[in-house]
Amino acid sequence: MADSERPIRKIIHVDMDAFYASVEQRDDPSLRGKPVAVGGGHRGVVMAASYEARKYGVRSAMPSVSAKRRCPDLIFVKTRFDAYRAVSRQVRAIFLDYTELVEPLSLDEAYLDVTEDRHGLGTARAIAEDIRRRIREETGLTASAGVSYCKFIAKLASDYRKPDGLTVVTPERGPEFVASLPVSRFHGIGPVTARKMEALGILTGADLREWSLPALEAQFGSSGCWYHCICRGIDEREVRPDRPYKSVSAERTFDEDLRDPERLADELERIASYAWDRVNRAGVTGRTVTLKVKFGDFTIITRSKSFGAPVPDLAGFAAAGQALLAALHPLPRGIRLLGLGLHNLSEGSEEMPLQLGLAI
Repeated sequence: MADSERPIRKIIHVDMDAFYASVEQRDDPSLRGKPVAVGGGHRGVVMAASYEARKYGVRSAMPSVSAKRRCPDLIFVKTRFDAYRAVSRQVRAIFLDYTELVEPLSLDEAYLDVTEDRHGLGTARAIAEDIRRRIREETGLTASAGVSYCKFIAKLASDYRKPDGLTVVTPERGPEFVASLPVSRFHGIGPVTARKMEALGILTGADLREWSLPALEAQFGSSGCWYHCICRGIDEREVRPDRPYKSVSAERTFDEDLRDPERLADELERIASYAWDRVNRAGVTGRTVTLKVKFGDFTIITRSKSFGAPVPDLAGFAAAGQALLAALHPLPRGIRLLGLGLHNLSEGSEEMPLQLGLAI
Protein backbone atom coordinates (compact mmCIF):
# COMPACT_ATOMS: atom_id res chain seq x y z
CA MET A 1 0.00 0.00 0.00
CA ALA A 2 1.37 3.43 -0.93
CA ASP A 3 1.98 5.94 1.87
CA SER A 4 -0.80 8.17 0.53
CA GLU A 5 -3.27 5.28 0.84
CA ARG A 6 -2.20 4.15 4.28
CA PRO A 7 -4.69 5.19 6.99
CA ILE A 8 -3.53 7.83 9.45
CA ARG A 9 -2.46 6.12 12.64
CA LYS A 10 -4.57 6.65 15.74
CA ILE A 11 -2.33 6.41 18.78
CA ILE A 12 -3.21 6.83 22.44
CA HIS A 13 -0.69 7.36 25.20
CA VAL A 14 -2.17 6.51 28.61
CA ASP A 15 -0.37 7.63 31.76
CA MET A 16 -1.67 6.83 35.24
CA ASP A 17 -1.81 9.89 37.50
CA ALA A 18 0.82 9.93 40.30
CA PHE A 19 0.60 6.15 40.12
CA TYR A 20 2.50 4.88 43.19
CA ALA A 21 1.19 7.64 45.45
CA SER A 22 -2.37 7.26 44.15
CA VAL A 23 -2.34 3.52 44.90
CA GLU A 24 -1.18 4.29 48.45
CA GLN A 25 -3.91 6.90 48.92
CA ARG A 26 -6.53 4.54 47.51
CA ASP A 27 -5.51 1.71 49.85
CA ASP A 28 -5.08 3.91 52.95
CA PRO A 29 -7.92 6.44 53.28
CA SER A 30 -6.00 8.34 55.98
CA LEU A 31 -3.53 9.48 53.28
CA ARG A 32 -6.14 10.98 50.98
CA GLY A 33 -5.84 14.72 50.46
CA LYS A 34 -2.43 14.79 52.16
CA PRO A 35 1.09 15.27 50.76
CA VAL A 36 2.52 11.78 50.27
CA ALA A 37 5.92 10.62 49.03
CA VAL A 38 6.65 7.02 48.14
CA GLY A 39 10.18 5.91 48.96
CA GLY A 40 12.65 8.19 50.67
CA GLY A 41 14.57 7.32 53.79
CA HIS A 42 17.70 8.91 55.24
CA ARG A 43 19.75 8.78 52.02
CA GLY A 44 17.05 7.83 49.57
CA VAL A 45 15.11 9.70 46.96
CA VAL A 46 11.42 10.26 46.35
CA MET A 47 10.12 7.67 43.90
CA ALA A 48 6.69 9.25 43.50
CA ALA A 49 4.79 12.18 44.98
CA SER A 50 1.09 12.84 45.32
CA TYR A 51 -0.35 15.94 43.69
CA GLU A 52 -0.75 17.47 47.14
CA ALA A 53 3.03 17.10 47.62
CA ARG A 54 3.82 18.40 44.14
CA LYS A 55 2.25 21.74 45.06
CA TYR A 56 5.24 22.24 47.35
CA GLY A 57 7.72 21.39 44.62
CA VAL A 58 8.27 17.77 45.68
CA ARG A 59 9.21 15.65 42.65
CA SER A 60 10.37 12.14 41.89
CA ALA A 61 14.16 11.63 42.10
CA MET A 62 14.41 14.45 44.66
CA PRO A 63 16.51 13.63 47.75
CA SER A 64 14.17 12.91 50.65
CA VAL A 65 15.91 15.53 52.82
CA SER A 66 15.18 18.22 50.23
CA ALA A 67 11.58 17.03 49.88
CA LYS A 68 10.99 17.23 53.63
CA ARG A 69 12.51 20.70 53.69
CA ARG A 70 10.08 21.87 51.03
CA CYS A 71 7.10 20.19 52.65
CA PRO A 72 7.50 19.69 56.43
CA ASP A 73 4.18 17.80 56.63
CA LEU A 74 5.23 15.32 53.93
CA ILE A 75 4.27 11.72 54.74
CA PHE A 76 6.73 9.05 53.55
CA VAL A 77 5.42 5.56 52.81
CA LYS A 78 7.34 2.47 51.81
CA THR A 79 7.11 1.12 48.28
CA ARG A 80 4.81 -1.86 47.63
CA PHE A 81 5.73 -3.04 44.17
CA ASP A 82 3.51 -6.11 44.41
CA ALA A 83 0.51 -3.79 44.76
CA TYR A 84 1.65 -1.57 41.88
CA ARG A 85 2.22 -4.55 39.60
CA ALA A 86 -1.22 -5.94 40.43
CA VAL A 87 -2.88 -2.67 39.38
CA SER A 88 -0.68 -2.51 36.29
CA ARG A 89 -1.92 -5.96 35.23
CA GLN A 90 -5.51 -4.78 35.63
CA VAL A 91 -4.86 -1.74 33.46
CA ARG A 92 -2.98 -3.79 30.86
CA ALA A 93 -5.95 -6.15 30.58
CA ILE A 94 -8.19 -3.16 29.86
CA PHE A 95 -5.84 -1.97 27.11
CA LEU A 96 -5.77 -5.38 25.46
CA ASP A 97 -9.56 -5.40 25.22
CA TYR A 98 -9.28 -2.54 22.71
CA THR A 99 -6.17 -3.51 20.74
CA GLU A 100 -3.36 -6.04 20.59
CA LEU A 101 -0.97 -3.21 19.71
CA VAL A 102 0.03 -2.18 23.24
CA GLU A 103 3.57 -0.99 23.96
CA PRO A 104 4.19 -0.68 27.72
CA LEU A 105 6.76 1.90 28.74
CA SER A 106 6.54 1.12 32.45
CA LEU A 107 4.03 -0.14 34.99
CA ASP A 108 1.99 3.05 34.67
CA GLU A 109 2.10 4.13 31.01
CA ALA A 110 1.74 2.66 27.54
CA TYR A 111 1.14 3.44 23.89
CA LEU A 112 -1.89 1.93 22.13
CA ASP A 113 -2.46 1.84 18.38
CA VAL A 114 -6.25 1.97 17.93
CA THR A 115 -6.28 2.59 14.17
CA GLU A 116 -8.51 -0.50 14.00
CA ASP A 117 -11.65 0.34 15.98
CA ARG A 118 -12.32 -3.07 17.52
CA HIS A 119 -15.52 -2.05 19.37
CA GLY A 120 -16.88 0.37 16.79
CA LEU A 121 -16.73 3.40 19.09
CA GLY A 122 -16.19 5.71 16.15
CA THR A 123 -13.18 7.82 17.12
CA ALA A 124 -9.89 7.51 18.96
CA ARG A 125 -11.20 10.12 21.41
CA ALA A 126 -14.17 7.89 22.23
CA ILE A 127 -11.84 4.91 22.73
CA ALA A 128 -9.60 6.92 25.08
CA GLU A 129 -12.61 8.13 27.05
CA ASP A 130 -13.90 4.58 27.42
CA ILE A 131 -10.49 3.31 28.56
CA ARG A 132 -10.23 6.07 31.16
CA ARG A 133 -13.76 5.32 32.38
CA ARG A 134 -12.97 1.64 32.84
CA ILE A 135 -9.69 2.36 34.64
CA ARG A 136 -11.58 4.59 37.08
CA GLU A 137 -14.36 2.05 37.65
CA GLU A 138 -12.17 -1.07 37.87
CA THR A 139 -9.18 0.28 39.82
CA GLY A 140 -10.45 3.38 41.60
CA LEU A 141 -7.63 5.40 40.01
CA THR A 142 -7.45 8.07 37.33
CA ALA A 143 -5.41 8.20 34.14
CA SER A 144 -4.60 10.92 31.65
CA ALA A 145 -4.51 10.25 27.92
CA GLY A 146 -3.16 11.88 24.80
CA VAL A 147 -4.58 11.04 21.38
CA SER A 148 -2.75 11.82 18.16
CA TYR A 149 -1.34 10.48 14.90
CA CYS A 150 2.17 9.75 16.27
CA LYS A 151 3.78 8.55 19.47
CA PHE A 152 5.74 11.71 20.22
CA ILE A 153 2.72 14.01 20.19
CA ALA A 154 0.45 11.49 21.94
CA LYS A 155 2.89 11.42 24.87
CA LEU A 156 3.10 15.21 24.97
CA ALA A 157 -0.68 15.39 24.89
CA SER A 158 -1.19 12.99 27.81
CA ASP A 159 0.82 15.34 30.02
CA TYR A 160 -0.95 18.47 28.78
CA ARG A 161 -3.98 18.40 31.11
CA LYS A 162 -2.84 16.22 33.99
CA PRO A 163 -4.29 14.94 36.21
CA ASP A 164 -7.35 13.10 34.89
CA GLY A 165 -7.16 14.85 31.52
CA LEU A 166 -7.69 14.03 27.85
CA THR A 167 -6.08 15.94 24.98
CA VAL A 168 -6.58 15.23 21.28
CA VAL A 169 -4.13 16.60 18.71
CA THR A 170 -5.14 16.10 15.08
CA PRO A 171 -2.63 15.94 12.20
CA GLU A 172 -3.60 19.47 11.22
CA ARG A 173 -2.77 20.78 14.70
CA GLY A 174 0.34 18.67 15.30
CA PRO A 175 3.11 21.07 14.21
CA GLU A 176 1.39 24.03 15.87
CA PHE A 177 0.94 22.09 19.13
CA VAL A 178 4.62 21.12 19.24
CA ALA A 179 5.71 24.66 18.36
CA SER A 180 3.82 26.10 21.34
CA LEU A 181 5.53 23.95 23.99
CA PRO A 182 8.85 24.47 25.77
CA VAL A 183 11.52 22.02 24.59
CA SER A 184 12.12 21.06 28.24
CA ARG A 185 8.80 19.15 28.06
CA PHE A 186 9.84 17.11 25.03
CA HIS A 187 10.34 13.42 25.71
CA GLY A 188 14.00 12.62 25.09
CA ILE A 189 15.32 16.10 25.89
CA GLY A 190 16.75 15.94 29.39
CA PRO A 191 17.78 18.81 31.68
CA VAL A 192 21.34 18.97 30.33
CA THR A 193 20.25 19.17 26.67
CA ALA A 194 17.49 21.63 27.58
CA ARG A 195 20.05 23.92 29.21
CA LYS A 196 22.27 23.70 26.15
CA MET A 197 19.33 24.55 23.91
CA GLU A 198 18.41 27.48 26.14
CA ALA A 199 21.96 28.82 25.83
CA LEU A 200 21.51 28.65 22.05
CA GLY A 201 18.22 30.55 22.24
CA ILE A 202 16.05 27.46 21.73
CA LEU A 203 13.24 27.66 24.28
CA THR A 204 10.20 26.34 22.39
CA GLY A 205 9.37 23.98 19.56
CA ALA A 206 8.98 27.05 17.34
CA ASP A 207 12.55 28.11 18.16
CA LEU A 208 13.80 24.61 17.38
CA ARG A 209 12.06 24.65 14.02
CA GLU A 210 14.12 27.69 12.99
CA TRP A 211 17.27 25.57 12.99
CA SER A 212 18.35 23.70 9.87
CA LEU A 213 19.19 19.99 9.96
CA PRO A 214 22.95 20.58 9.41
CA ALA A 215 23.03 23.15 12.21
CA LEU A 216 21.26 20.81 14.63
CA GLU A 217 23.57 17.93 13.74
CA ALA A 218 26.58 20.18 14.27
CA GLN A 219 25.37 20.99 17.79
CA PHE A 220 23.74 17.71 18.85
CA GLY A 221 25.28 15.01 16.65
CA SER A 222 23.04 12.14 15.60
CA SER A 223 20.22 13.45 17.81
CA GLY A 224 19.93 16.49 15.55
CA CYS A 225 17.89 14.55 12.98
CA TRP A 226 15.39 13.50 15.67
CA TYR A 227 15.03 17.08 16.92
CA HIS A 228 14.57 18.30 13.33
CA CYS A 229 11.68 15.86 12.85
CA ILE A 230 9.81 16.20 16.13
CA CYS A 231 9.66 20.00 16.07
CA ARG A 232 7.74 19.58 12.81
CA GLY A 233 5.40 17.00 14.32
CA ILE A 234 7.03 14.09 12.48
CA ASP A 235 7.48 10.72 14.19
CA GLU A 236 7.21 7.54 12.14
CA ARG A 237 7.79 5.08 14.98
CA GLU A 238 5.23 2.30 15.21
CA VAL A 239 3.65 1.00 18.39
CA ARG A 240 5.63 -2.14 19.17
CA PRO A 241 3.95 -4.69 21.46
CA ASP A 242 6.19 -6.35 24.06
CA ARG A 243 9.10 -4.06 23.28
CA PRO A 244 12.10 -5.77 24.88
CA TYR A 245 14.26 -3.79 27.29
CA LYS A 246 18.00 -3.95 26.59
CA SER A 247 18.93 -2.13 29.79
CA VAL A 248 17.48 0.12 32.47
CA SER A 249 19.58 2.90 33.93
CA ALA A 250 19.76 6.40 35.35
CA GLU A 251 22.50 8.99 35.29
CA ARG A 252 23.23 12.48 36.52
CA THR A 253 25.46 15.28 35.22
CA PHE A 254 26.93 17.47 37.96
CA ASP A 255 27.21 21.24 37.89
CA GLU A 256 30.87 20.89 38.86
CA ASP A 257 33.34 18.03 38.56
CA LEU A 258 33.42 15.85 41.69
CA ARG A 259 36.38 14.01 43.23
CA ASP A 260 35.42 13.55 46.88
CA PRO A 261 34.72 9.82 47.50
CA GLU A 262 31.98 10.45 50.08
CA ARG A 263 30.16 13.00 47.92
CA LEU A 264 30.34 10.67 44.91
CA ALA A 265 29.04 7.76 47.00
CA ASP A 266 26.07 9.86 48.13
CA GLU A 267 25.30 10.85 44.55
CA LEU A 268 25.53 7.25 43.35
CA GLU A 269 23.15 6.15 46.11
CA ARG A 270 20.52 8.55 44.79
CA ILE A 271 21.15 7.52 41.18
CA ALA A 272 20.80 3.86 42.17
CA SER A 273 17.43 4.56 43.83
CA TYR A 274 16.14 6.30 40.73
CA ALA A 275 17.42 3.56 38.41
CA TRP A 276 15.93 0.81 40.58
CA ASP A 277 12.58 2.58 40.49
CA ARG A 278 12.76 2.33 36.69
CA VAL A 279 13.67 -1.36 36.97
CA ASN A 280 10.59 -1.99 39.06
CA ARG A 281 8.38 0.08 36.76
CA ALA A 282 9.62 -1.98 33.82
CA GLY A 283 8.93 -5.24 35.64
CA VAL A 284 12.28 -6.76 34.67
CA THR A 285 15.22 -8.47 36.37
CA GLY A 286 18.87 -8.38 35.39
CA ARG A 287 22.20 -10.04 36.10
CA THR A 288 24.72 -7.31 35.21
CA VAL A 289 25.35 -4.01 36.99
CA THR A 290 27.15 -1.35 34.93
CA LEU A 291 28.70 1.86 36.21
CA LYS A 292 29.15 4.73 33.72
CA VAL A 293 31.63 7.52 34.43
CA LYS A 294 32.27 10.65 32.37
CA PHE A 295 35.30 12.63 33.51
CA GLY A 296 35.73 16.38 33.28
CA ASP A 297 37.59 16.02 29.98
CA PHE A 298 34.55 14.12 28.58
CA THR A 299 36.37 10.77 28.58
CA ILE A 300 33.83 8.00 29.27
CA ILE A 301 34.53 4.66 30.92
CA THR A 302 32.24 1.83 32.03
CA ARG A 303 32.77 -0.88 34.60
CA SER A 304 30.51 -3.92 34.91
CA LYS A 305 29.99 -6.98 37.07
CA SER A 306 27.81 -9.94 36.11
CA PHE A 307 26.27 -12.41 38.52
CA GLY A 308 24.94 -15.94 38.27
CA ALA A 309 21.40 -14.90 39.23
CA PRO A 310 19.31 -11.73 39.08
CA VAL A 311 20.22 -8.79 41.29
CA PRO A 312 17.66 -9.18 44.10
CA ASP A 313 16.92 -5.67 45.33
CA LEU A 314 17.94 -2.03 45.53
CA ALA A 315 20.44 -2.73 48.30
CA GLY A 316 22.28 -5.29 46.19
CA PHE A 317 22.14 -3.09 43.10
CA ALA A 318 23.49 -0.06 44.96
CA ALA A 319 26.18 -2.10 46.72
CA ALA A 320 27.44 -3.47 43.42
CA GLY A 321 27.59 0.04 41.98
CA GLN A 322 29.40 1.42 45.03
CA ALA A 323 32.01 -1.33 44.83
CA LEU A 324 32.62 -0.58 41.16
CA LEU A 325 32.99 3.11 41.98
CA ALA A 326 35.31 2.48 44.94
CA ALA A 327 37.64 0.48 42.70
CA LEU A 328 38.28 3.65 40.63
CA HIS A 329 39.81 5.62 43.53
CA PRO A 330 42.09 7.50 43.56
CA LEU A 331 40.58 9.27 40.59
CA PRO A 332 42.81 10.62 37.81
CA ARG A 333 40.52 13.66 37.43
CA GLY A 334 37.11 14.94 38.50
CA ILE A 335 33.89 13.22 37.47
CA ARG A 336 31.33 15.13 35.41
CA LEU A 337 28.65 12.41 35.15
CA LEU A 338 27.72 9.21 36.97
CA GLY A 339 25.32 6.55 35.77
CA LEU A 340 24.24 3.13 36.99
CA GLY A 341 22.33 0.53 35.01
CA LEU A 342 21.05 -3.02 34.97
CA HIS A 343 21.73 -5.21 31.91
CA ASN A 344 21.18 -8.81 30.76
CA LEU A 345 17.48 -8.35 31.41
CA SER A 346 14.56 -10.75 31.45
CA GLU A 347 10.87 -10.30 32.16
CA GLY A 348 9.56 -10.94 35.65
CA SER A 349 11.39 -12.56 38.53
CA GLU A 350 13.31 -15.78 38.83
CA GLU A 351 13.60 -18.28 41.65
CA MET A 352 16.38 -18.01 44.21
CA PRO A 353 17.93 -14.65 43.41
CA LEU A 354 21.58 -14.24 44.29
CA GLN A 355 22.14 -12.38 47.55
CA LEU A 356 24.81 -9.81 46.69
CA GLY A 357 27.32 -8.74 49.26
CA LEU A 358 29.63 -5.76 49.11
CA ALA A 359 32.57 -7.61 47.58
CA ILE A 360 32.91 -7.43 43.81
